Amino acid sequence: MTTHLWPDGARMAVTVSMQFEAGGQPISGAGGPITEPILSGYPDLGQNSFYEYGAREGVPRILDLLDKHSIPMTSFMIGDAVRRHPKIAAEIVARGHEAGAHGRRWERQYQLSRDEEAAWIADSVTAIEEVTGTRPTGYNNYWIRPGVNTLEVLQEQGFRYHIDDLSADEPFLQRINGEPFATVPYSVHLNDIASFDFPGFSPADYEQQLVDEFDQLYAEGAHRRTMMIIGLHDRLSGHASRVRVLDRVFTRLRERGDVWWARKDQIAQWTLDHPDTATWVDRDPAPISGLPGRSH
Repeated sequence: MTTHLWPDGARMAVTVSMQFEAGGQPISGAGGPITEPILSGYPDLGQNSFYEYGAREGVPRILDLLDKHSIPMTSFMIGDAVRRHPKIAAEIVARGHEAGAHGRRWERQYQLSRDEEAAWIADSVTAIEEVTGTRPTGYNNYWIRPGVNTLEVLQEQGFRYHIDDLSADEPFLQRINGEPFATVPYSVHLNDIASFDFPGFSPADYEQQLVDEFDQLYAEGAHRRTMMIIGLHDRLSGHASRVRVLDRVFTRLRERGDVWWARKDQIAQWTLDHPDTATWVDRDPAPISGLPGRSH
């Protein structure tokens, strides 16, 4: 029996995200194409210019690609990146895309106390709201690592969903602070930063992987709810050759008319609006289960 009930009877959902991080990385020690470690105490000027490429070249190129294929996406924005490049952040939203929150900067959020974490999240919300005029409802932690209090803090601040969970190919609901809270799972193996870090893994391999993932999930969509997650980074997928790969992939995938291409906030809201058909997950508290959920 089909239970997916995507809007307009769509057979599956596809959601695209783009991390906007230029200026949110540490001034020294961030990963990138320059593999020789920099000496302690020196700013990594060359490596930082790689991140700046994402803002100057990658974002405009990806936005044009998405416009070409009429694909809405979610951009998870670091607060410091938004403050450093306000015009770019505003342009992303002006072109119809969702601004999600991605923390204040690249730091280990899970180490913060509950009060510190609440202030940390609120600061990123303020940056995004001031620059884009929209308040984020979705959240992504640094390196997909929420803390034991994160989901409760997010719901207290008005968030509707998070993505820091790799456990499913469909959205699901949990009870956090006694109320429904949505998870729109992430996908590391379709994340460009993970794919292109594999030795010998090329853009052509990534193209085949995306097509194969889509075809399998589309087939499964005949009898279950399925969702495909494509995770991009401005500084990686914004390069010319990789945009060309994505152009071919999107052309191929868009041949199917019964697919819902959606922002993550739309998927989260659909799930919350249809709790009777949603998958519900009940976990022990995060310190016991070792999985994202309630703190106690």
